[in-house]
Amino acid sequence: MIEDKNQQRTQLSDLGEFGLIDHLTKNFKIKHESTVKSIGDDAAVLDFKNKKIVVTTDLLVEGVHFDLSYMPLKHLGYKSVVVNLSDVYAMNAKATQITVSIAVSNRFPLEALEDLYGGIETAAKVYNIDVVGGDTTSSTTGLLISVTAIGEVDNNKEVYRNGAKPNDLLVVTGDLGGAYMGLQVLEREKEVYKVNPNSQPDLEPYSYIVERQLKPEARKDVIKLLEDLNVKPTSMIDISDGLSSEIIHLCTQSKVGCDLYENKIPLDPQIISVCEEFNLDSTTVALGGGEDYELLFTISQDDYSKIKANPNLTVIGYIREEQSGLHLVTRADTKIPIKAQGWKNFNA
Repeated sequence: MIEDKNQQRTQLSDLGEFGLIDHLTKNFKIKHESTVKSIGDDAAVLDFKNKKIVVTTDLLVEGVHFDLSYMPLKHLGYKSVVVNLSDVYAMNAKATQITVSIAVSNRFPLEALEDLYGGIETAAKVYNIDVVGGDTTSSTTGLLISVTAIGEVDNNKEVYRNGAKPNDLLVVTGDLGGAYMGLQVLEREKEVYKVNPNSQPDLEPYSYIVERQLKPEARKDVIKLLEDLNVKPTSMIDISDGLSSEIIHLCTQSKVGCDLYENKIPLDPQIISVCEEFNLDSTTVALGGGEDYELLFTISQDDYSKIKANPNLTVIGYIREEQSGLHLVTRADTKIPIKAQGWKNFNA
């Protein structure tokens, strides 16, 4: 699948830790006034004045969260940033800085890490964030990436998971299930490649869903959109572990019930056709797939008129009293209890 095209192979030991850090971070430019001191001291110094600060971190482990047989290192660097920024936006906050720490084994030359950091640098430009620190160390088990994201939000504009109220509307951005189906395609082609290394996969018919898996985007645009529409969600969460899991998180924290309408779940036509190809139910994929990094939030019904015509937003459900429970209302108008089907760490 992915062949190493690098002719040059510089051992990391040739640079040493500090030389490696200097080399990989020399192109990062500072964009925010809140970044007082960046890379190069014992710690970064940030000054946010009268803002609230949000902080989130994610750890990505080779063989658990990504497979380098089909995940290009530049895409991995980009994705490792995006998955963290998504959590910042889920707080209705603006992402401003990140730190990046990696552990690498000696099978990775300098040129591979340049690709990885090239993706990180691209994400920093696209999302207008500063890279202000991190760490590098050795690993005996492959590649590990830990990103911490920092953001700011005006007082009283932050949004938590626990603010949904009965009669609120449940809203989702974009469409769902694409990242999961992209993963299925990549895994299938990997198995074909194992049998016949000379075969090259034709991924063109699957371009949208493969990109949803390899190069997802965080919904920074939606935070700006909601601000422009003068809509403050009552609760919000990002969809990293599957729609059903996130609905359960949101409703449990808010102590409410929910009716989710199957016929309202947004699905791209490519997702529907590939689900048919794999003999999978598209609703099940949307509920349990994960890694879409869309935003799931609730709004007061008073705000419905502000969002109803927007193609980025879809009302998919209705918040009820806690005792009503959590249900999927099927196309046949029957109710099925919603159960968590998404990604679970530590499961075999």
